[in-house]
Amino acid sequence: MAKPLKKANFPLGEVRRHLEPGPLVLVSSAHKGATDIMVMGWHTMMEFEPALFGCYIWDKNYSQRLIRKSRECVINVPTLDLIDKVVGVGNTHGDEVDKWEKFGLTPDKASKVSAPLIRECYASFECKLHDDRMVKRYGFFIWEIVRAHVAPVKDPKTLHYRGQGEFMVAGKRVSKRAKFRPENL
Repeated sequence: MAKPLKKANFPLGEVRRHLEPGPLVLVSSAHKGATDIMVMGWHTMMEFEPALFGCYIWDKNYSQRLIRKSRECVINVPTLDLIDKVVGVGNTHGDEVDKWEKFGLTPDKASKVSAPLIRECYASFECKLHDDRMVKRYGFFIWEIVRAHVAPVKDPKTLHYRGQGEFMVAGKRVSKRAKFRPENL
Protein backbone atom coordinates (compact mmCIF):
# COMPACT_ATOMS: atom_id res chain seq x y z
CA MET A 1 0.00 0.00 0.00
CA ALA A 2 1.35 3.40 -0.96
CA LYS A 3 1.92 5.70 1.96
CA PRO A 4 0.26 9.13 1.97
CA LEU A 5 2.57 12.04 1.28
CA LYS A 6 2.44 15.38 3.05
CA LYS A 7 2.26 18.22 0.54
CA ALA A 8 3.14 21.88 1.01
CA ASN A 9 2.07 24.99 -0.83
CA PHE A 10 4.11 25.50 -3.98
CA PRO A 11 4.65 28.61 -6.15
CA LEU A 12 2.18 28.55 -9.05
CA GLY A 13 4.72 30.12 -11.41
CA GLU A 14 6.96 27.06 -10.89
CA VAL A 15 4.31 24.37 -11.51
CA ARG A 16 5.85 23.78 -14.95
CA ARG A 17 8.81 22.07 -13.28
CA HIS A 18 6.45 19.24 -12.32
CA LEU A 19 4.35 19.07 -15.48
CA GLU A 20 6.56 19.90 -18.46
CA PRO A 21 8.38 16.55 -18.42
CA GLY A 22 5.04 14.99 -19.37
CA PRO A 23 4.27 12.58 -16.55
CA LEU A 24 1.16 10.46 -16.65
CA VAL A 25 -1.45 12.07 -14.38
CA LEU A 26 -4.63 11.10 -12.57
CA VAL A 27 -7.42 13.61 -13.04
CA SER A 28 -9.95 13.75 -10.21
CA SER A 29 -13.34 15.35 -10.72
CA ALA A 30 -16.58 15.96 -8.83
CA HIS A 31 -20.05 17.29 -9.57
CA LYS A 32 -23.20 17.15 -7.43
CA GLY A 33 -21.94 14.29 -5.24
CA ALA A 34 -20.49 12.19 -8.07
CA THR A 35 -16.70 11.79 -8.28
CA ASP A 36 -14.31 10.06 -10.62
CA ILE A 37 -10.64 9.54 -11.42
CA MET A 38 -9.25 9.13 -14.92
CA VAL A 39 -5.75 8.51 -16.31
CA MET A 40 -4.29 11.07 -18.71
CA GLY A 41 -1.06 10.84 -20.65
CA TRP A 42 -1.38 13.81 -23.01
CA HIS A 43 -1.16 17.32 -21.64
CA THR A 44 0.92 20.46 -21.95
CA MET A 45 1.90 23.57 -20.05
CA MET A 46 0.75 26.61 -22.02
CA GLU A 47 1.65 29.64 -19.87
CA PHE A 48 3.67 30.06 -16.71
CA GLU A 49 1.93 32.98 -14.94
CA PRO A 50 -0.91 32.48 -14.76
CA ALA A 51 -0.11 28.76 -14.88
CA LEU A 52 -2.18 27.48 -17.82
CA PHE A 53 -2.38 23.77 -18.53
CA GLY A 54 -3.97 22.21 -21.62
CA CYS A 55 -5.25 18.67 -22.07
CA TYR A 56 -7.42 16.45 -24.21
CA ILE A 57 -10.31 14.55 -22.61
CA TRP A 58 -12.34 12.14 -24.75
CA ASP A 59 -16.03 13.06 -24.92
CA LYS A 60 -17.11 9.48 -24.10
CA ASN A 61 -15.22 9.55 -20.80
CA TYR A 62 -17.37 9.70 -17.66
CA SER A 63 -14.93 12.19 -16.10
CA GLN A 64 -15.43 14.56 -19.00
CA ARG A 65 -19.13 14.84 -18.17
CA LEU A 66 -18.35 15.74 -14.55
CA ILE A 67 -15.61 18.15 -15.59
CA ARG A 68 -17.74 19.95 -18.20
CA LYS A 69 -20.50 20.47 -15.64
CA SER A 70 -18.26 21.54 -12.73
CA ARG A 71 -15.68 23.42 -14.85
CA GLU A 72 -12.89 22.28 -12.51
CA CYS A 73 -10.66 19.31 -11.68
CA VAL A 74 -7.46 18.31 -9.90
CA ILE A 75 -4.40 17.11 -11.82
CA ASN A 76 -2.59 14.57 -9.58
CA VAL A 77 0.88 13.20 -10.34
CA PRO A 78 1.41 9.57 -9.25
CA THR A 79 4.75 7.80 -8.84
CA LEU A 80 5.99 4.29 -9.62
CA ASP A 81 4.63 2.84 -6.36
CA LEU A 82 1.10 3.52 -7.70
CA ILE A 83 1.55 1.86 -11.12
CA ASP A 84 -0.91 -1.00 -10.50
CA LYS A 85 -3.54 1.45 -9.22
CA VAL A 86 -2.96 3.68 -12.27
CA VAL A 87 -3.48 0.73 -14.64
CA GLY A 88 -6.58 -0.32 -12.70
CA VAL A 89 -8.07 3.19 -12.83
CA GLY A 90 -7.40 3.30 -16.56
CA ASN A 91 -9.12 -0.04 -17.10
CA THR A 92 -12.37 0.81 -15.30
CA HIS A 93 -15.29 3.13 -15.96
CA GLY A 94 -16.31 5.65 -13.29
CA ASP A 95 -20.01 5.30 -14.04
CA GLU A 96 -19.71 1.57 -13.19
CA VAL A 97 -17.40 1.50 -10.15
CA ASP A 98 -16.17 3.73 -7.32
CA LYS A 99 -12.49 3.95 -8.25
CA TRP A 100 -11.56 5.55 -4.92
CA GLU A 101 -12.79 2.50 -3.02
CA LYS A 102 -11.79 -0.16 -5.54
CA PHE A 103 -8.17 1.03 -5.77
CA GLY A 104 -7.70 2.23 -2.19
CA LEU A 105 -7.08 5.87 -3.07
CA THR A 106 -7.79 8.59 -0.52
CA PRO A 107 -9.65 11.77 -1.48
CA ASP A 108 -8.42 14.92 0.30
CA LYS A 109 -10.36 18.17 0.33
CA ALA A 110 -9.06 20.80 -2.07
CA SER A 111 -9.05 24.46 -1.05
CA LYS A 112 -10.15 26.18 -4.29
CA VAL A 113 -12.17 23.52 -6.19
CA SER A 114 -14.73 20.86 -5.26
CA ALA A 115 -12.82 17.98 -6.88
CA PRO A 116 -10.66 16.06 -4.39
CA LEU A 117 -6.88 15.74 -4.31
CA ILE A 118 -5.47 12.20 -4.33
CA ARG A 119 -3.51 11.88 -1.09
CA GLU A 120 -1.15 9.16 -2.38
CA CYS A 121 0.07 11.25 -5.34
CA TYR A 122 3.20 13.31 -4.80
CA ALA A 123 1.71 16.44 -6.43
CA SER A 124 -1.81 17.79 -6.89
CA PHE A 125 -2.81 20.87 -8.89
CA GLU A 126 -6.24 22.41 -8.40
CA CYS A 127 -7.63 23.70 -11.71
CA LYS A 128 -10.45 25.92 -12.89
CA LEU A 129 -11.53 26.04 -16.51
CA HIS A 130 -9.87 29.03 -18.15
CA ASP A 131 -10.98 28.63 -21.78
CA ASP A 132 -13.55 26.21 -23.19
CA ARG A 133 -13.59 27.34 -26.84
CA MET A 134 -11.97 24.09 -28.06
CA VAL A 135 -13.85 21.65 -25.80
CA LYS A 136 -16.84 20.92 -28.01
CA ARG A 137 -14.87 20.57 -31.25
CA TYR A 138 -11.61 18.98 -30.03
CA GLY A 139 -12.15 17.90 -26.42
CA PHE A 140 -9.30 20.27 -25.51
CA PHE A 141 -9.53 22.00 -22.15
CA ILE A 142 -7.41 24.94 -21.02
CA TRP A 143 -7.11 25.11 -17.25
CA GLU A 144 -5.73 27.70 -14.87
CA ILE A 145 -3.90 26.05 -12.00
CA VAL A 146 -5.15 27.97 -8.98
CA ARG A 147 -3.43 26.03 -6.19
CA ALA A 148 -0.46 23.67 -6.19
CA HIS A 149 0.40 21.04 -3.56
CA VAL A 150 3.76 19.26 -3.90
CA ALA A 151 5.46 16.85 -1.50
CA PRO A 152 9.20 17.51 -1.01
CA VAL A 153 10.29 14.38 -2.87
CA LYS A 154 13.69 14.59 -4.57
CA ASP A 155 13.58 13.13 -8.08
CA PRO A 156 10.11 11.51 -7.90
CA LYS A 157 9.78 8.36 -9.99
CA THR A 158 6.99 9.59 -12.27
CA LEU A 159 5.37 7.37 -14.88
CA HIS A 160 5.46 8.10 -18.60
CA TYR A 161 3.17 6.01 -20.77
CA ARG A 162 4.80 4.62 -23.94
CA GLY A 163 1.77 2.82 -25.37
CA GLN A 164 1.18 -0.91 -25.70
CA GLY A 165 0.94 -1.29 -21.91
CA GLU A 166 4.51 -0.08 -21.32
CA PHE A 167 5.74 2.73 -19.09
CA MET A 168 8.99 4.56 -18.61
CA VAL A 169 10.03 5.88 -15.22
CA ALA A 170 11.69 9.28 -14.89
CA GLY A 171 15.43 8.81 -14.63
CA LYS A 172 18.23 10.54 -12.84
CA ARG A 173 18.54 14.33 -12.78
CA VAL A 174 21.05 15.98 -15.11
CA SER A 175 21.78 19.63 -14.41
CA LYS A 176 22.92 22.07 -17.09
CA ARG A 177 21.83 25.10 -15.06
CA ALA A 178 25.18 26.88 -15.51
CA LYS A 179 24.68 26.87 -19.29
CA PHE A 180 21.29 28.62 -19.19
CA ARG A 181 20.68 32.32 -19.48
CA PRO A 182 18.93 33.47 -16.29
CA GLU A 183 15.80 34.56 -18.17
CA ASN A 184 15.43 31.04 -19.59
CA LEU A 185 15.49 29.18 -16.27
